[in-house]
Amino acid sequence: MIELRPFNSLGGANHGWLNAKHHFSFASYYDPDRMSHGALRVWNDDEIAPNSGFPPHPHSDMEIITYVREGAITHQDSLGNKGRTEAGDVQVMSAGSGIRHAEYNLEPVTTRIFQIWIEPTEQGGQPCWGAKPFPKGNRSGKFVTLASGFKGDTDALPIRAEARVLGTTLKAGESADITLGDNHQGYLVPATGAVEVNGVRANARDGVAISNEVALRITALADSELVLVETAQ
Repeated sequence: MIELRPFNSLGGANHGWLNAKHHFSFASYYDPDRMSHGALRVWNDDEIAPNSGFPPHPHSDMEIITYVREGAITHQDSLGNKGRTEAGDVQVMSAGSGIRHAEYNLEPVTTRIFQIWIEPTEQGGQPCWGAKPFPKGNRSGKFVTLASGFKGDTDALPIRAEARVLGTTLKAGESADITLGDNHQGYLVPATGAVEVNGVRANARDGVAISNEVALRITALADSELVLVETAQ
């Protein structure tokens, strides 16, 4: 089953400095039919104005993955971690037993991110943070694992969940095939472009909720950048 969730159907709020769209119920947006998708709990499409951002705030018991689409995000947390993650790169925070962090756009341009929250397999544990570059040229025409809780994904940023986050770039007319694990499901969003997922068209920033489909063929209708989350059901 493939369910298209058009961008204009998403919840959201515009706070001036932050224009946020929510693929799942979040903050003041509530939709009982969009609470989660397997272990995937949050997928926010955020546009952050220059020289603004999220002041220090707490998290616990959540794997938080930030995929930077444009601009850069600067992170600082209560463990002393500091880092700047720019477009195409990924940062991961395992909130564990509790952590406070801040995220700012210190750039002169709008920063656009996907922020993805995945429920961990176990609660508690020592919080941690990490970031890694993933050059878009290295994932042209194929899916590359960006973050993962599976042991075989050694090149990915580690998360504490039965899930993985993958990315690819496809040129118009190009296709990529991927097989989901047993009893797994997927959620795919084109950051740019337009694609067909097993024949279902999705435009930029639409959500595609995938259940009970093992083999996926994604065909680009235009040059496209894609992010896919695979989780246990």
